[in-house]
Amino acid sequence: MTAVTLCFGIGLTVVASVRPVVADSPIQAAVPRALRLPATPYRYAEVDLPEHVRELAARFDNTPAENPITDAGATLGRVLFYDVTLSANGTTSCASCHRQEIAFTDDERLSIGFDGRRVGRNSMSLINLRYYARGRFFWDERAESLEAQVLQPIENEIEMGHDLASLVRQLADDPLYPPLFQEAFGDVEVDASRIGQALAQFIRSIVSFDSRFDRGLARAGSVDRPFENFTEEENHGKSLFFGEARCASCHSADPHRAAPHVADPLHFDATQAAFFFVDQPVANGIDVDDFERTDPAVDPGLGGITAREEDFGRFKSSSLRFVELTGPYMHDGRFRTLESVVEHYNWSIRPHVNLDRRLQNLESSGLGRAQSDVDALVAFLKTLTDAKLLTDPRYSDPFVESPGRQSRLTPAAKPPR
Repeated sequence: MTAVTLCFGIGLTVVASVRPVVADSPIQAAVPRALRLPATPYRYAEVDLPEHVRELAARFDNTPAENPITDAGATLGRVLFYDVTLSANGTTSCASCHRQEIAFTDDERLSIGFDGRRVGRNSMSLINLRYYARGRFFWDERAESLEAQVLQPIENEIEMGHDLASLVRQLADDPLYPPLFQEAFGDVEVDASRIGQALAQFIRSIVSFDSRFDRGLARAGSVDRPFENFTEEENHGKSLFFGEARCASCHSADPHRAAPHVADPLHFDATQAAFFFVDQPVANGIDVDDFERTDPAVDPGLGGITAREEDFGRFKSSSLRFVELTGPYMHDGRFRTLESVVEHYNWSIRPHVNLDRRLQNLESSGLGRAQSDVDALVAFLKTLTDAKLLTDPRYSDPFVESPGRQSRLTPAAKPPR
């Protein structure tokens, strides 16, 4: 391996190495690699939140006391996030299925693993995960923390296919990493816990509250008032979302205020619209109940983890922020367009023993909104995108492109969407 010299204080830091890859890798035996990092680390630890989210951000933040975000820790996490050598054959990184330009998702119905096989579920967006109050992750919430979640894809036989013990030795021997671990943790020791902590710090740093919706809310002070920066159609969609269409009864900022909105949907506390998360896993009527729990084609969701009857068919939901970019939608990517998702709630909610109570009175007829209302809701949802985050250098790939960097494998044939 090449020796490494780090130069701080002027311009950009470029770190170079030649990384050996496992012998049976389909790529060449040595991969030239270089990092381009700012001499002064990007600011990750401090988040400048707009006023309308500060109260809930403080209350919902799932950052553990033992792993606060630091600039050096998130920098290390960023490098790990984009490093393809975290996969068994050096083709796939976390960013392969969580691409910055499409809101840290991918555009596949079911994501593609390191050897070209499909994983069982759709890729979720990583934005604002710091503020998911329950602090559990994956579609079935099997990971009790973000620190635990980030390690599981590395060892998953389809996703990245590596072994954590081998990865620890690999990173310790890679000249890129000891200086980064030194900066992040005070010494050069590499272990699985630190890998998880650094990745979690980086992912928690990916936050966004600068969409057109946020700017409109800051000026108007309430979603009950028209936003000057919205079109007439977007304002109509906003009124429907927080009012008669009752979208906010599930996709609210505050789970403690969600229940009353069902009975009185026109009195949503508009000033606290912030995260657009669903407060817990729900069954949203996309599948008819598999009463015998024997159909392998029916994903049990949370019930597959807890084995509790009341959890079958329930899934965690992504935030609606950036939702125009995060399709295909649902845990299995069954809906290709945002319009088809709205149409599901409009006409095609299916019966299920665990159907969320907020949807139960919609089984027979759905929302039943006119096409103009559907179009308005979609127009409003598109205002939740913050375009600046999609190119923010803090979250971009720090590796310098070189002939040695290989693109990931793709399947020979993609299933229909």
